Formats: sequence, C-alpha cells, structure tokens
Amino acid sequence: MKKHNKILILFAHPALHKSKTNSVLLRHISGIEGVKINKLYDLYPDFHIDIKREQQLLIEHDIIIWQHPFYWYSAPAIVKEWIDIVLQHNFAYGRKGNALVGKKMMNVLTSGGQRERYQPDGPNAYSINQLLAPFERTVKLCKMEYYPPFVVHGTHLLERSDIERFGEEYKKMLISLRDDLFDEADILQNEYMNDLISIDNA
Repeated sequence: MKKHNKILILFAHPALHKSKTNSVLLRHISGIEGVKINKLYDLYPDFHIDIKREQQLLIEHDIIIWQHPFYWYSAPAIVKEWIDIVLQHNFAYGRKGNALVGKKMMNVLTSGGQRERYQPDGPNAYSINQLLAPFERTVKLCKMEYYPPFVVHGTHLLERSDIERFGEEYKKMLISLRDDLFDEADILQNEYMNDLISIDNA
C-alpha cells in the first residue's frame, strides 16, 4: 500500500497583492487534502516567529516546501529568519538534532528571468540549482533529502493561460508527492520538478 505524505507549504511573499503568479499558484493548491499552507508573512508580520509552533508543524509533516519569489538569487527576508531560528541546534541538526531525519524539502520559485538566463553562459552565470546551494546544504545538514525545485520562469511575460497551466502542474506535483507516485530516483535525476511533470504528461 502506497504511503500518503503530509505536505507543508511555507509560503513567503511580502506583497502577495501585487503578485499575479503566486496568487494563482496558491488558488490551485488551496484545499488539497493533506496539504497545509503556512503563510509566514500573514502569521508573523512583525517577524516574531513562533518557534515551537513551526517546529511542531515540521514534525507533523513529511514533505516541506519553501514557496517564494526568487528575490536577489535567494528568498524574501522572512525565509532566512525562519531558517535561522526554527532549525535550532539539537532539534534540526547537531548530535541530538534528529527531529527531521528522512523528511523531504524543496523550493517552489517564481522568477522574472527566463530559464536560459540561469546557465553558465547566461547573464546570471549560474543555474537555479547552483544558486539554491545554501538551501540544499541546510536541508542536508538537517539530515533531510533535498528535492529539485519547481520553477515558474519569465513571470513578467506570462499570459494568464500560461500561469493557470503552471498552477495545474503545481497541483499535480503536490498530489503526486502526497500519494508517493514518483520514484525518488526519477525525482533526483531531474533539474526541475517541472521536468518530471512534463515527462509524465508526454
């Protein structure tokens, strides 16, 4: 019998009312059974993060996703604050820090730049995965598995129909992760989770 994973979305967008892409992505995934959306800026507008609450959510879920715009090759400030204070020594890492062992973690990103701009010979000089190395190393330090990101590129140029399609793909990805439909070897060999969804649709 297949395992059903519980998924936690750590959503961080400081100006969601201005975002045409993340609002659509959220709409598509809202209400999915087994998926909890944790809106960090709504919960902690003063950045006073409830550490115990956040740690308990991590314990209760199998797959954790940071969803955020790709600000300055990284994430909005509250994501860094969350990492700094929630992933405590002897909770998430360290000799006694085994609370998260074996869980999965990944990023869901929106970026104004096209995919080809994030290449060694492109204007950004590095791939998205190379730029996400601090997230990957954080996850590995916490004895979790880091999955490839799901990325929506070129958000400024996307038509509404394109954004809706990404929303459907995001929903399909979450349901597939929840229902353990992907082979982990297939996940890890893809640059983006989007690529795995595309293969599945072929």
